[in-house]
Amino acid sequence: MSVHIDIAGLRPEEIAVVPSPLAELGMALHALSEPGHHPGLQGWVTGVTARLDPHLADRMCEADFLWRTTFSDLFMPFAGVPGRRTLPGATLAEELDLLDKLTDEQFVDAALEFTCALGYDSGGPTALSDPEVRRRTLELAAARGPQQLRFSERLLADPPRIRAWLRQFLRDCDETFFAETWSRLRHQFAADTRHKTDLLRRKGLADALAAVSPAVTLDAAAAHITVDKLGEGRTATGDGGLLLVPTSLGWPHLAVLHRYGWQPVLHYPVGSPELAAPPTLEQLALRMTALSHPVRMRMCRHLARSAYTTGELAQVHGMTAPEISRHLAVLKKAGLLTTRRRGRYVLHQLDVTVVARLGSEFLEGILR
Repeated sequence: MSVHIDIAGLRPEEIAVVPSPLAELGMALHALSEPGHHPGLQGWVTGVTARLDPHLADRMCEADFLWRTTFSDLFMPFAGVPGRRTLPGATLAEELDLLDKLTDEQFVDAALEFTCALGYDSGGPTALSDPEVRRRTLELAAARGPQQLRFSERLLADPPRIRAWLRQFLRDCDETFFAETWSRLRHQFAADTRHKTDLLRRKGLADALAAVSPAVTLDAAAAHITVDKLGEGRTATGDGGLLLVPTSLGWPHLAVLHRYGWQPVLHYPVGSPELAAPPTLEQLALRMTALSHPVRMRMCRHLARSAYTTGELAQVHGMTAPEISRHLAVLKKAGLLTTRRRGRYVLHQLDVTVVARLGSEFLEGILR
């Protein structure tokens, strides 16, 4: 499971590292709606929530599915501008102007992403133009709750009205809390942008992507980027460019905009507590599967306390040495054991450091 970006024909000058105030506002709204995803932002969330105007808080709940359950591409309108080479604006006002450049079809499709009714990376008929897609969209919105249904009905009935509502809401958020936050974060973004741009120029895309996240890899021979995520998707730079957009409020989320017809975007966290080399999702699944077997769980009880030989474990668990060896092989393949030789004996022990990280790695993996 991963997202692939075909970069065949992409020139170095078509890759840009640029912060986006609107994308960061989207992450701010997400952190306020789902503080459990972002324990490191607890102080910021508490401070903003305490001074939030009740009316603005109510409006924040009105369409929170745009930033709580999905990262709506409406927060990256630059990617949808025709030509697929537009950069984020330097200010929120500039980016709101870019939001106005999206067609009603683009706006509605991006806003209705939470219903999962449309072909995100394949295109197709839209809810504005196709009655069957419209019916299915409203049906799925209703399954998510009355609030989502009301919003979807209003959106489909009068897109300009919802566009005006969203624009004013975002401006009010900026005035109330985001302008101050953005002013504080700009220096961090400037430093990260310089660093990644320097890596691109001096060492190339592979090193720059490695600095973005260990979950992002480049296959130069095949000319594609792979992002290790719980989800599948494909996109291509084609005749457009590739954007790397940093977020200071986004960890552990590593988002990939791969909407059909839009410019590909990697939205990555900076200044995060991300592990230097987190396991791939395949490795994570392998470890959890290895630990789920009752026999291996009982073996781990001993292996966590001391190092044991295969023969000792066989005697303790009343099993044959070959049976124990098979279970040890599973644990070792998952990277959960350390081994060392003492004379003619091989001693096995549980790597408690790796096991202790499994909880945080699981959360990072599913939220990535």
